[in-house]
Amino acid sequence: MLASGIMDEDAGSIKRMIKCGAGAIVTKSIGLQARIGYPNPTLIELNHGIINAMGLPNQGIDLFTNEIELLKSSKIPIIGSIYGANSKEFLRISNIMEDLGVSAIELNLSCPHAKNYGLELGCDTRIVNKITESVKENTTLPVFVKLSPNVTNIVEIGKAAEDANADAIVAINSVKAMKINIDLRKPILSNKIGGYSGEAIKPIGVRCVYELAANVNIPIIGVGGILNGIDVIEYIMAGASAIQIGSGVYYRGCEIFGKVCNEIKKWMKQHDCKTLKKLIGVAHL
Repeated sequence: MLASGIMDEDAGSIKRMIKCGAGAIVTKSIGLQARIGYPNPTLIELNHGIINAMGLPNQGIDLFTNEIELLKSSKIPIIGSIYGANSKEFLRISNIMEDLGVSAIELNLSCPHAKNYGLELGCDTRIVNKITESVKENTTLPVFVKLSPNVTNIVEIGKAAEDANADAIVAINSVKAMKINIDLRKPILSNKIGGYSGEAIKPIGVRCVYELAANVNIPIIGVGGILNGIDVIEYIMAGASAIQIGSGVYYRGCEIFGKVCNEIKKWMKQHDCKTLKKLIGVAHL
């Protein structure tokens, strides 16, 4: 799948990702109201990843409905990523997304740099449980809960989502990080702190998926630092049933989906592996 936050803000870019071979699309995280986000600079490219502090910029659910309408003819599943300040906001947006005909809902409870949204909610088991339960009780769609690695115990958060009948867990969102300009003696990002993504966070993502898979009984969607087919195999062996690619699009281009699938097929042929399903969680055996 295409992970939320890159090339998924409008119907045009989403159609491009579908054409390039994405198996499903997770939209940009959408809120009730339009949000400008933070002023520049909002992104820093490092040797092994990217730090960004966009601040959840989006056009708001009312305008975003126009983009979803343009995708109704697509045969590829569209998963609506949503955020809110409380369970009422999450519920309202999820209902609108369902009316628009999306295939599933992804609850963004893990943005590391948007104050009053994301991580502030996603680090509390009670809040995660309440929001997930509220949405699940009022929608017929599958509900995925995206978790943060920036917590003391990700398993406890995952269990809270599972107890609220979440259909899957998405792990992980970006890692809290920052960079300082030593000449100016100031943080580079306008928000000072952002979220680190890219290949450097893959070991963290794999660890989180592994721990979750050992303790929950719902599917896990692995995301974080995936650039090639070998990365996918590692996540699957850790316990992921599916994966999302985000910053990999930045590094390998929109064609990354087809490239990754070919690399997976090559590995499977070399190792006489007939189906990926048999590899899910084998690292636990």
